Amino acid sequence: MKKSILLFLLISLSAVQVSFAQVKTENNNVWLHYVGKNMLTKKLSFTLEATMRYTDGLNQKQQWFVRPSLDYQFCKKFVGSIGYSHYNTYVYGETPINKMDIPEDHVWIQGTYTHTSGDFKFIHRLRDENRFVGVAVRDPISNDYGIDHYDYRNRMRYMFLANYTITKENDKTKLFGIVGDEAFVNIGTNAGKTFFNQNRVIAGLGYNINAHNQVQLNYIHQQIWNFGNTIQESNPTVRLTYVTNLDFSKK
Repeated sequence: MKKSILLFLLISLSAVQVSFAQVKTENNNVWLHYVGKNMLTKKLSFTLEATMRYTDGLNQKQQWFVRPSLDYQFCKKFVGSIGYSHYNTYVYGETPINKMDIPEDHVWIQGTYTHTSGDFKFIHRLRDENRFVGVAVRDPISNDYGIDHYDYRNRMRYMFLANYTITKENDKTKLFGIVGDEAFVNIGTNAGKTFFNQNRVIAGLGYNINAHNQVQLNYIHQQIWNFGNTIQESNPTVRLTYVTNLDFSKK
């Protein structure tokens, strides 16, 4: 547990980046989030994740994505995953990063390591994202923007979460607290001018309705450094998550 807390503090401190961004903006976000895990066999599962994100409360669309994956339980504590994500990021905020809606496709692999200590559960997740990001170019005749090509970019994400059981029912966790951090770093030859792409500090509550349904309400403070390092976002965010966990291996 001490090692996990120390690692969390190091990640949080390392995300405090000296930024030379020309413009700093703030957006108040609301994210509606779904995660569905479906056990196909005792070891293999299919996960579908989807999000609709808004900013300025619910007044502007910020982003949506869909993210299916196949997950394999190598042992009790470790799960390996391979997946695909499709994003669409809108033009949003007083100082938009984008000139038009930007599509983005990811192919990714990740490992998730989970361990417990008393009423604490610790989750470590490392994801390697191979990103294909649409690049907008303005037509010199019409002055309209269009997607001209896709740039390849590589990004690593590390997330640490600590869950603490607050209440139990029949020796099963009902209400639990959540605290954590997720750091996004650009790597490779086409990494742009920023090492940190994004950082999220996370805190909230989760409730297990039953064995198959869970809800979470989290506050996330999101920092974004854009690819060209000309705009930095600092976004207070509320995320409402609904989680389903179904087992088709027993049918």
